[in-house]
Amino acid sequence: MRKRQPKQTANTHGPTLLFEKVSKGGGKGQRFYACSACRDRKDCSFFQWEDDKVSEARLLAREAKNQSKRPAFTQEEYCARYRTFASLPLDEKKFCQDCQILLLPGENEAHYPHRCIAITAAQLRRPSMLLCPLDNKKKNAQYLFTERSSHFLLDTLAALGYRKVLCVGTPRLQELIKLRNLEKKHEPVKSLLLDIDFRYAQFYSQDEFCHYNMFNHHFFVGEASSAVLQSFLSESDGEKVVMVADPPFGGLVKPLANSFSLISQTWGKLQNSGSSTSDMPMIWIFPYFFEARILECLPSLIMLDYQVDYDNHPLYKHGKTGRKQSPVRLFTNICPRDIVLPKEEGYRFCAVCQRYVSSANKHCSKCNACPSKDGREWKHCLACEKCVKPSWKHCQICGHCALPDHPCGQGQRSEGCYNCGNLQHKQKSCHLKDSRRMRGCGSKAKSGVKHVSYDLPCMPKANRKSGAARRAKKAGGQST
Repeated sequence: MRKRQPKQTANTHGPTLLFEKVSKGGGKGQRFYACSACRDRKDCSFFQWEDDKVSEARLLAREAKNQSKRPAFTQEEYCARYRTFASLPLDEKKFCQDCQILLLPGENEAHYPHRCIAITAAQLRRPSMLLCPLDNKKKNAQYLFTERSSHFLLDTLAALGYRKVLCVGTPRLQELIKLRNLEKKHEPVKSLLLDIDFRYAQFYSQDEFCHYNMFNHHFFVGEASSAVLQSFLSESDGEKVVMVADPPFGGLVKPLANSFSLISQTWGKLQNSGSSTSDMPMIWIFPYFFEARILECLPSLIMLDYQVDYDNHPLYKHGKTGRKQSPVRLFTNICPRDIVLPKEEGYRFCAVCQRYVSSANKHCSKCNACPSKDGREWKHCLACEKCVKPSWKHCQICGHCALPDHPCGQGQRSEGCYNCGNLQHKQKSCHLKDSRRMRGCGSKAKSGVKHVSYDLPCMPKANRKSGAARRAKKAGGQST
């Protein structure tokens, strides 16, 4: 997956991405287009081999499907509806929870069977609390910041002198900025929300919200939204801009990094120097176990120890201990020394590392770093010459540290098939996978565990039979 693709491969989420299924035998891999935003084909069924010839009829059918998936109103119409809604008397302001839409006079009858509630002016200012979160972790994953995390981010950025905040997938931060501006107790901060959830268009003007897919840098409204972003990124008035991004954790790192880099390049070109070599200040919020992938794409970022928590996530909560702590961290190119983590939450300043760290993250003189990633105190292994998790022990057979009950000598099976151990294929292509799934389907169905694979069958394209051929073969077998 490397780049956005032409219009003939676009779907409801904009241009698709080009993926490649790598062959283990060293042969040429199979390349195909798939949705940029959805990792599960159940959410978006778009699939096309790179060298497929798409007929005109198929293109028309695809366009018709795309049209049917678009929002009921344009962003301009949503803004007009909001102005009308805001002028209504309090007793006429209704919101349909089933359709997730603000209702205007004359629309109540059409929504009569639905759950329609009266809303106040205060609720209008907190749309993330009014709208039902989209919780598909492989597509939307709308986990919303707690008040603690939202206030920390805004307080920190305001203290650093930023007066424009580009909110990429962070609706809670956008709300807090607007609420503070209404209080008029702090210096005003401008914000622009880029989000794939078009429902937010009901609550913001066209200068405050853009319908945007961060996995392919696609603006659904087109050039109009691109112009809004460029205007916002300009610092001609002396107002410093910073980007805060909170992508779905199930998303692929490389497409996200590419989109953030494109935004940074746009920002760089708009500065007085006209140079795009400098990086836009940014904070990327993501779990710590993606650190290696993020730094591979954006090496200028540094991971901080601050634990981000979410209101509607069952596990990612602040204040827990051990492995139950939130794994979500801040990756930033802002100087770590300048981001002051709250002392009352147990963070301290390490004079050697010149950054704030969690209280359990002890400085290791041998590593010359505060090595802990997960909030626990790590220990130094002399054999491995690095610090490791406290639950790990050095294995003489494997030659590295691992859990005491790890499968000794087998490694982690990073290559080959998990089912049968064959190095020439992956689990998805294994002929034993169906029998293995059937044996364990009872317990998995009860526990709610679901295994999803993104590999495609290894069958060469020439050997794939059409639906008509398969039906003819089946019919022939039945007639004998």
